[in-house]
Amino acid sequence: MWDAHALPSVQVSSSVTVTWGHGIDGLPEFPGDAVRPQDLGGKLFLQICGDDAGAVRDAAARLRPEGRLRWREQGFCNSDRTNVLGFRDGIVVPKTPAEFEQEVWRPDGSTIAVVRRIKLDVAGFAALPVGEQERIFGRRKRDAVPLSGGDEVDLSAKTPDGEYVIPADAHVRRAHPLTAGAGLMLRRSYNYAEGLLFISYQRELKTFVNTMYRMTEGDALLRYATTTSSAAFRIPPLN
Repeated sequence: MWDAHALPSVQVSSSVTVTWGHGIDGLPEFPGDAVRPQDLGGKLFLQICGDDAGAVRDAAARLRPEGRLRWREQGFCNSDRTNVLGFRDGIVVPKTPAEFEQEVWRPDGSTIAVVRRIKLDVAGFAALPVGEQERIFGRRKRDAVPLSGGDEVDLSAKTPDGEYVIPADAHVRRAHPLTAGAGLMLRRSYNYAEGLLFISYQRELKTFVNTMYRMTEGDALLRYATTTSSAAFRIPPLN
């Protein structure tokens, strides 16, 4: 995150992808956030991704804007797409072209990105029995299948005793568009040494805001997660 207005006009390796955007207002602080002033917001978002670490470092050096660096982080993806807690998450996302048009892209081809650096209590979570970890996420740890079974989360599924199979405070329930009263978000998050670099893309900022407020009302996962950086950006169209 930078307090800068533009990127330098330079060439970088074709093996990396570059995403950038300008800061926008409207993202509130949420209960439980622990964001210092220097880690809140920013004028310029720069994300560089690639399989070749050397090419990524070279691109980062070439694309360094004129301005003050607020914060930066080096993220990574595990081969099985698990986070540092050992679970795969962010699976309920837009999939069809129609869903992308409705939920992600704005009429001019731009989108809104929310970027949050989240510190996770890995040791505290790892100390829990696997069954409790799965109830917190609402998914099986070994294969990410919802506790309700099948490919898609079934929030209405109940046990023979009439209890919801997916607990009321499970992450997949609290963050689900049906319970949050919000649209779908395209989530493209990355691990870092202490937690998660959460990035979501959505047509309207309120999609994330409504989802996050719903989570703060009782998402069990938030007991092990503290947001330390937070910002929102408009990502311009590709052409």
